[in-house]
Amino acid sequence: MSRVLIVGAGLTGSICAFLLRKELPNKVNIVVWDKSRGAGGRMSTSRSPNNPSCTVDLGAQYISATKYYAHIHSSFYEELLAQDILKPLVAPVEGMMSKEEGIVNYVTPHGVSSIVKHYLKESAGAEVLYDRHVTHIHRKDAGWEVCRKGGASQQFDVVVLTMPVPQILQLQGDVGSLMGENQRKKLEAVSYSSRYALGLFYKADARIDVPWAAKYVSNNPCIRFIAIDDKKRNLALKNCGPSVVVHTSVPFGIQHLEEENNVVQPIILEELKKVMPELPESDSIKCQKWRYSQVTRSVADCPGQMTLLSQPLLVCGGDGFTHSNFDGCIESALKVFEVLKSSL
Repeated sequence: MSRVLIVGAGLTGSICAFLLRKELPNKVNIVVWDKSRGAGGRMSTSRSPNNPSCTVDLGAQYISATKYYAHIHSSFYEELLAQDILKPLVAPVEGMMSKEEGIVNYVTPHGVSSIVKHYLKESAGAEVLYDRHVTHIHRKDAGWEVCRKGGASQQFDVVVLTMPVPQILQLQGDVGSLMGENQRKKLEAVSYSSRYALGLFYKADARIDVPWAAKYVSNNPCIRFIAIDDKKRNLALKNCGPSVVVHTSVPFGIQHLEEENNVVQPIILEELKKVMPELPESDSIKCQKWRYSQVTRSVADCPGQMTLLSQPLLVCGGDGFTHSNFDGCIESALKVFEVLKSSL
């Protein structure tokens, strides 16, 4: 049995674990490490500290399936729809631009992180551990020694890296020396947008009367997108107030990127008052900085993954190797799995 470490419990990492469990059940022991306190990565759902039933999606807001991807990834879409993890977006979104004809938009009734949690659950037997921040990877004998912040190192036969590309480049140990010059240049050329997200939670008696469930904002320097999250997901919740998510514009995110959340949060709230002056006082607020929000330039000429070493296997994947959406992560996970399958 090969011991496989997947670094990153986001969408790409969770689908890799799912594919390994499904296709190679008797060949692998799967371990997933993530530096956060829970699953999801940028498909993050946050809960109100005062009412766990009140949730808000701070990362991805909805999933857009083109005709092409709805066809080639049909098994993924069909399974998630059958399990009620995905449902068609029926609520009104003001200012939504459709890039091509035939796109179908989906929402997640239980929060966008429910997709990632589904795939981790389906990789039954995988050891999923949080607060595991990988710092060093050393080649040792016929495998890898992986070191993490504040904990003992562990040995693995195979390592899969699915975190944002800049975090791969920051790893210490043997990773840097294993990269060819051309590989390093390609990784260094990857770029991401940055933004802040604000989640506002309300008490059960709060009312937010607007004609839309979500809205793209074009005339504010700070705010780009607002969603009444329960309305966007078409939920009618009892004993639970509404929740609102606010995404800032990318220029605002870049301008304030190195500032602390407690400095940026009041600025966003002040701008929100201008856009929605009737918004009631929230019960609690969560501020999230997305340093690596969406991929704006992915790895060039890349088949969805980059193999840094074949024996022992060290392979990288994620939306930085494809494109920054649901289908990009599926595409990368499938390509990573092809490499794993041929190696194990």
